[in-house]
Amino acid sequence: MKAKITLLFLLILGVSNAQETKKNQNDSIQKLDKVLINAQVIFGSKYEAKNRTGSSYYISPEELEKFNYTDINRVLRTVPGVNIYEEDGFGLRPNISLRGTSPERSAKISIMEDGVLIAPAPYSAPAAYYFPSVARMQAVEILKGSSQIQYGPFTTGGALNLVSTQIPNTFKGSLRTSYGSFNTGQTHVKIGDSKTNFGYSVEYLNLNSDGFKNLPDGSNTGFDKNDVVAKFRINSNPDAVFKQSLSFKFQYADEVSNETYLGLTQTDFDASPFDRYASSQEDKMTNDHIQFMVTHKMDFSKQFRITTNAYYNGFSRNWYKLNDVVFNGDGVGIASIVNDPQDYPDYMNIVNGSSNSDNDALLVKANNRDYISKGVQTKFDYHWSGVNVFHDLEIGLRYHYDEEDRFQWVDGYNLVDGEMNLTTKGTPGSDANRISSANAFAGSILYKLKYNKLTLTPGLRYENIVLTRDNFGTSDLNRTGDDLSTRENKVDIFIPGMGFNYKINQNTSVYGGVHKGFSPPGNEAGQKAEESINYELGSRFNLSGLRGEVVAFYNDYSNLLGSDLAATGGTGSLDQFNAGEVAVKGIELLLNYDLLEKNTKFSLPITFGYTFTDTEFLNSFGSDDSLWGEVTKGDELPYIAKHQFNTSISLEHSKFELNLNGRLNGAFRTLAGTETITDDNGVTSNFIIDFSGKYHFNKNLSITGNIINLLDETYAVSRVPAGLRPGHPFGAYAGLEFRF
Repeated sequence: MKAKITLLFLLILGVSNAQETKKNQNDSIQKLDKVLINAQVIFGSKYEAKNRTGSSYYISPEELEKFNYTDINRVLRTVPGVNIYEEDGFGLRPNISLRGTSPERSAKISIMEDGVLIAPAPYSAPAAYYFPSVARMQAVEILKGSSQIQYGPFTTGGALNLVSTQIPNTFKGSLRTSYGSFNTGQTHVKIGDSKTNFGYSVEYLNLNSDGFKNLPDGSNTGFDKNDVVAKFRINSNPDAVFKQSLSFKFQYADEVSNETYLGLTQTDFDASPFDRYASSQEDKMTNDHIQFMVTHKMDFSKQFRITTNAYYNGFSRNWYKLNDVVFNGDGVGIASIVNDPQDYPDYMNIVNGSSNSDNDALLVKANNRDYISKGVQTKFDYHWSGVNVFHDLEIGLRYHYDEEDRFQWVDGYNLVDGEMNLTTKGTPGSDANRISSANAFAGSILYKLKYNKLTLTPGLRYENIVLTRDNFGTSDLNRTGDDLSTRENKVDIFIPGMGFNYKINQNTSVYGGVHKGFSPPGNEAGQKAEESINYELGSRFNLSGLRGEVVAFYNDYSNLLGSDLAATGGTGSLDQFNAGEVAVKGIELLLNYDLLEKNTKFSLPITFGYTFTDTEFLNSFGSDDSLWGEVTKGDELPYIAKHQFNTSISLEHSKFELNLNGRLNGAFRTLAGTETITDDNGVTSNFIIDFSGKYHFNKNLSITGNIINLLDETYAVSRVPAGLRPGHPFGAYAGLEFRF
């Protein structure tokens, strides 16, 4: 207790940038600027986000720096319309849903970094086993509504763009370091400069922790992640007739995390939620990611710009983890054992290490996969104006290829006196040996017409996709093709959308739209894509300093697709299955107010965000996936909370800042159903408070502090992949920031 009080006292020192915060908060709904937006961002500022014809949110650098979160889940909790279920407590592999899309592995939203698709294989295997480190991002953009059709292929819920650190205009750099609970550390270094005809930036980030879970043998349950990013730009003179630039980006990341799919039974979670079973001691994820990107930008005039990106993303990973347990010659998956331990008592005794096992009783799968994602995309942006009218035309073209190469095997272990021992070494490729790939051409056109107070944005997207799978079989390890089986699925679709924004007066506007939702199918021949029609209607307002936004949405699915992911208790085949018709509707509310609006030295801003999401299956079906189960017409979707809200209050001064954030993570069911949510059939609600503070000694040096889960609440976050998993317990962290 004394340690917690001492750390809390240190954190109350805090830091601030009150003038910039007030500037952002005092933005009202103003006349649209006639500017060309950087093609690597969706909006680029809060001002642009507030003037979209669709629902949107821009998390600014100032907001990201308030808590210095390294967990994308905690960053996105502040945004209405975002549903998340956690998995590891650190945000290594988030499960993000926008407006009721299926959340597992964030596979149903378009995730980008600097405007480029960043999932390992966005079309052929979109499950986000790689997610960029938010700690190195300058901003985060979330776009919902009709204008997201520019950013496919997933157009139902929304698009998420992570904006990496930009090359600075002048020489500057920074060092940020912190340390705290569970031996968790962060080191973030960046430096950059711009001259007349060139600019550069170099960045290094390390995140590491021993983890907050406990194995019987005392092994590390944490992780170690590294990121390196380098950018270089050459550009024409500022007074050139045709201004142009050529930018190069290199990014490399690696990760070693002692993470597992194996959670706890309800009884064991209630008794000791941060324990792990002995049979998960060998589980480990290792991966590395590399990106090359070249960007050419040319301004033919103040009205016409062409931006072209060529990109390559490579991702390799091997998640080595317990998959099945064998007793008396019969194997059972870990999800079945942990979810129904009373049906598998002998298996459960092996899992928790209370009894010794035979050889090869524990089957540990090496989920070894390589991914490639590459392509070229071009954006044309041209605008012109007349009397009381403004026109803007954006045309995007993209050719993209991606693939997932599975070359997996299974090792056998025994468990003796709590220690796992390798008894049979599997042969690489003997469990899975196949390549899934996609060739995709996409085009989009968005026209903006602004006449007096009315803005209209009709748009159209086109996707042409060829999805294939080459299965070499588990006996053809050299891939000679002797046992090759192939399948192919083709998609050709137009995706329209229409949005509007009407300014009632300087401080109030009404906006809305309708667009077609789309998600690519799998590579099984004849499988249909996920489709929906989506509607929204909302208002942005500033009433005597109370700034806010309220919007209602309705997503009408004609064909919802589920995916067979091991991460949700399935087999891991990635095959998609038809869930039929589904209706998702809801309300999003965001309010901001500064209690010291007229004070020149202090700010006391408060925010409140609320999301109501109501889901309903309109037909019945059955699936083997643990995230769905047997579905009856009228059931609600699992893993989507009906109610959630986030609120924060800050005390800001030019020398310091104190921030308190509380969020209610609403209850959600873990299988489709309609009954009241309890610990037996879902994850109940929890309220978590985080605290942060900063204090500026001068313009170059600051101290920082954070407390995660201030009240040390113990709570569950999910029941998948296999059993209950806890959220992050109380954690206190202190650090330094040095800028030059």
